[in-house]
Amino acid sequence: MKRITSPGNPRFKALHQLVESARERKKSGLSVLDGVHLVSAYREGVGPPEQIVVSDSGSRNPEIKQILAGAAQVETLLLSDGMFKQVAQVVTPTGILAVIKTPRPRPLPDKMDACLMLEDLQDPGNLGSILRSAAAAGIRHVLLSRNTAHAWSPRVLRAGMGAHFMLRIYEQADLQAAARVFAGTVIATAWNAPRSLYDVDLRGKLALLFGNEGSGLSPQLKAAAHMEVSVPTPGNIESLNVAAAVAVCLFERVRQLSAVSSRRSARPGITES
Repeated sequence: MKRITSPGNPRFKALHQLVESARERKKSGLSVLDGVHLVSAYREGVGPPEQIVVSDSGSRNPEIKQILAGAAQVETLLLSDGMFKQVAQVVTPTGILAVIKTPRPRPLPDKMDACLMLEDLQDPGNLGSILRSAAAAGIRHVLLSRNTAHAWSPRVLRAGMGAHFMLRIYEQADLQAAARVFAGTVIATAWNAPRSLYDVDLRGKLALLFGNEGSGLSPQLKAAAHMEVSVPTPGNIESLNVAAAVAVCLFERVRQLSAVSSRRSARPGITES
């Protein structure tokens, strides 16, 4: 573990620039994870990070000690609490950061059983929440349009709570092309669609399309869908936040799959004589 004592230290300056500048993160191909949960999730789901940074007080935390013990080969920087606060991404510093290589955009797979396609979402908190819901609902593939918020930005990572490392995330995807060749049902969501989500079979191969927070899906992507559905809102609210709408749709699918599984397990067995 190497102690850094001066803000003028080149390694500290590089870390500070990486935390503060999206341009620097893009240029360097690196991202920053903040907190025990994210760093642990990365190690379990991907492997060791490029670098770990801990504060004096963080180095005495039992959970952080456990992380450091399992990452002896990783370069680790030790900062005073004051210096760590300068690079922390949250108001109350967690005591640990990790620098990782930003995953490059993946080529789309030939086959996907179920996926989300997100067009031009701008809010990092929404995107992170959606990734977390997708992982919780057992979805593996999430496709993001070119103008969607960067999946590996600090705010998206924090909101995702480790979901990134359980998913296949495809940034800069051509959603129209992907929707046209998807070997299953492609469903567009729209607040004013006449067909209810609850009247649709969501159990098979399924692509769910969600659009920008303000303008929704583009006409071109809507045209690639087989149907449009809405989430019923009997209260006096026109539409749901997109992250909430995604969660409702995904867990309606989980409910339908669970109902089928329950019916199968409830069938009486056959006893041979």
